[in-house]
Amino acid sequence: MKKLFFLYVFLVFLYGCGTSKSVLSADKAVVVTTIDLVNVTNDRVSVTINPGSFSKQKISFFIPKTVPGTYSEDDYGQYIQDLKAIDYQGNELLVTSIGTNEWNISNATKLDKITYYATDTYDNEGELSDPVFSPSGTNILKDKNFVLNLHGFVGYFEGLKEIPYEIIVSSPSNLVPTTSLIKKQDDTNTTTDTFIASRYFEVVDNPILYAKPNLASFDINNITVNLSVYSPNDVYSAADLKESMELMMRAQKAFLGEIDGTKEYNILLYLSTLDENDASGFGALEHHTSTLVVLPEQMPLETLEKAMIDVVSHEFFHIVTPLNVHSKEIQYFDYNDPKMSEHLWMYEGTTEYFANLFQIQQGLIDEADFYKRIIDKIYNSKLYDDAMSFTTMSRNVLEDPYKGNYANVYEKGALINMSLDIMLRDLSNGEKGVLWLMKELSKKYNNDTPFEDDEIIGEIVDLTYPEIKSFFDTHVIGNTPLNYDDILASVGLRITDIQERSGYFLDGEIPFIDIDQTNNDAIFIRSDIELNTFFTDLGAQGGDTIMSIDGMPISLESIRPIIGQSFRWTSNRKITMVVQRGEEELVLQGKVGTPTVKVSTIVPLDDLENTPQSEIRRAWLKG
Repeated sequence: MKKLFFLYVFLVFLYGCGTSKSVLSADKAVVVTTIDLVNVTNDRVSVTINPGSFSKQKISFFIPKTVPGTYSEDDYGQYIQDLKAIDYQGNELLVTSIGTNEWNISNATKLDKITYYATDTYDNEGELSDPVFSPSGTNILKDKNFVLNLHGFVGYFEGLKEIPYEIIVSSPSNLVPTTSLIKKQDDTNTTTDTFIASRYFEVVDNPILYAKPNLASFDINNITVNLSVYSPNDVYSAADLKESMELMMRAQKAFLGEIDGTKEYNILLYLSTLDENDASGFGALEHHTSTLVVLPEQMPLETLEKAMIDVVSHEFFHIVTPLNVHSKEIQYFDYNDPKMSEHLWMYEGTTEYFANLFQIQQGLIDEADFYKRIIDKIYNSKLYDDAMSFTTMSRNVLEDPYKGNYANVYEKGALINMSLDIMLRDLSNGEKGVLWLMKELSKKYNNDTPFEDDEIIGEIVDLTYPEIKSFFDTHVIGNTPLNYDDILASVGLRITDIQERSGYFLDGEIPFIDIDQTNNDAIFIRSDIELNTFFTDLGAQGGDTIMSIDGMPISLESIRPIIGQSFRWTSNRKITMVVQRGEEELVLQGKVGTPTVKVSTIVPLDDLENTPQSEIRRAWLKG
């Protein structure tokens, strides 16, 4: 999973459960589900599930509490309404609701079918303090769009997660589905689509996007990639993104080499209007052979392409881990009582690291851009608890205080892998790295062969070097922060501070000011970032409220033209800024100058090209 926070970029993929004893009679071995996307009223979709006949008197029906890849408890059962159990004579059976996600059905031997309505999650995101992450949510927009993350529509019966499913979807004739689910071919029926899944895991693993035809396809080394785009205002077509997606995925395949997880991959892109009842959680959720991406439709094309490269490359690399290399906690995942693996450093950290490393190795970005990404991750990682054991956090990620540190898997998790990669390169004279390690693990572990959670680090040490055990014990299992100066020095690099030109009120897209919504939308100077010399030379401080500039009272409306005018200011221009600091009002005066801001950067330790450190650096950055 990759989450992006607007502006623009702010696990494990978990597998189906083990085999359970069937309680179905022998005459029926398929759970038939029908979903009606035609007769939609009040954003409710009718669902009917026919499980065949039961041999038990009581049976439980579940909608997932949590699903693969989200690492959050979302209680999808809260979006199910009017659930009824119907017998073979059309009468209702007694149904007892147990919590949010479970229903107990009495006289189950008489059960013919279950009916209920599913509502969508996108409409409710603005009302909840902790909404469902949009790429794992659902959308119901009659005759226009349906985002079918099927765990929000289709449940499972006790003991029947390994039984095949047949999913029959009635849909408007102007919409087409894109999914990696196997579709039954029926040329005579143009109003319904029938999909089949070998077990419930495949139902959850394969979202469906219904939208107007907006498709593009390309082939890469025997992999067919399909891109389907829902753009509500027809701002973007799949063709707009095809070239950048093809270039990216060709580079990914070149980076991965012989690792190959699928013959078809589907990218489902939902572009949000940012309206009150639309998706607001941006990023993606990985699946074995597809990913569902949610981003704002308002993005400029260049920014959208960059976001898609970062997000989709991350999700595609999940074919390595955990979709291939993973533990039993993932292989035998319980959707309503999950046991979490302790190896998010691998599942999300390795994936995020690869999503950046392949771009420098394949020439999509240069060294300066790659180093900036490292610096950003170092900075962002320190916003979390840098002294928290990563394995402990991962194992307890659904609980406080650990779940508040989950997003660090994309920051420190990637840095753990960078550090491990550099160590392996150093110890092997440049021959071995994390990609080599994952290929070695893939030879033993795959979709059907999980590892023991508490044994994999020992196996990694056995595959590599004794020094790697100390690294894991100290920095991954242990709580000692990584020493980036020492790590980068081994490849001839160091971190240093430099002054870079900025705008007066903005550093690129990052503002030095913000809006205080609790104080009549007053404009204040941010205290959570490094200020530029424009503010510091004036004597302004983080937390100051700007009352006026050159006599102009400052509000949300008046600051906008001033920001626009500031792009034309010359360094000799004089300014008077009145700020409120606590109970005191201060008058700050001076020249606006040429604003710069202190930033950290990574530079070579020396200019020598043929030192051992520079050779290891070349192996690291060029593969």
